[in-house]
Amino acid sequence: MSAEKRNALGRGLGALLNDDAVNVAPGNNNSNNRSVASSPQVNDLGSVNEIRISEIEVNPFQPRTEFDQEALKELSDSIKLQGLIQPITVRKVTSNAYQLISGERRLRASKLAGLTQIPAYIRTANDQQMLEMALIENIQRQDLNSIEVALSFQRMIEECNLKQEELGDRVSKNRSTVTNYLRLLKLPPGIQASIRDGQISMGHAKALITISDPVAQLHLHKMVIQQELSVRKTEQLARDLQRAIPKKEGKAPEPLSFQVQKIQDDLASKFGTRVKLKINDGGKGAIEIPFLSQDDLGRILEMLDW
Repeated sequence: MSAEKRNALGRGLGALLNDDAVNVAPGNNNSNNRSVASSPQVNDLGSVNEIRISEIEVNPFQPRTEFDQEALKELSDSIKLQGLIQPITVRKVTSNAYQLISGERRLRASKLAGLTQIPAYIRTANDQQMLEMALIENIQRQDLNSIEVALSFQRMIEECNLKQEELGDRVSKNRSTVTNYLRLLKLPPGIQASIRDGQISMGHAKALITISDPVAQLHLHKMVIQQELSVRKTEQLARDLQRAIPKKEGKAPEPLSFQVQKIQDDLASKFGTRVKLKINDGGKGAIEIPFLSQDDLGRILEMLDW
């Protein structure tokens, strides 16, 4: 992480914490941080304290949803040998209960290592500050996937009433970067899952976003995975697909009945492409099944046993 990034992170956290929480002075931190039989001694806010792991609740605003189990095991083994070097951060909820602000990975690894107590900074923070601090710490210091980042950004905008520019300032990102992440949430769920699972990159996702038709997005998404397309090739195909999508002109058509819409949606799902039903007042009509390439036509014909 660059010095500029570190400074930006420091300013972000400092703005969220009060003076007592920012001016942290080491307290009774044990050098090896192993569990001890005696009761933990909790000092003033802002110092390092040994607190019981059983008294710590996880952060409900934690943006990270998945943890690498192998990496956790490695950290746990390190903690057994060297102790926990960096304290976690919590806020006091009651006299014997704390809520995690940051350091869930360290907390999980400490549990695996068999610790019953853990060194912690005790802060004061409200729910909005909890959410902001958890997000800032994870984005700047951990490897959240793009969907987790996007969901976290969305939560901050909705729950903290932030504009995109304000959000960018909080996490040291420019507005265009924030916008690109938020646009991921407009993609179909299946594509979002592929981003989350690392099947496609952020570059592939940005290319898919440029396609206005969700069915065409899903079609190209399938090609990207099956043919292991590069980002550049995906961008080229996305431009071609978008040009092939007819532009809507004139008066909007009458809405389809629920029954006809369901049939149209079922056919689109079956053929993997946008299907259009045209039915006149007399009950006559046609089914249009557009194809995107010769290969796509062959695929549809095979499904029709042609």
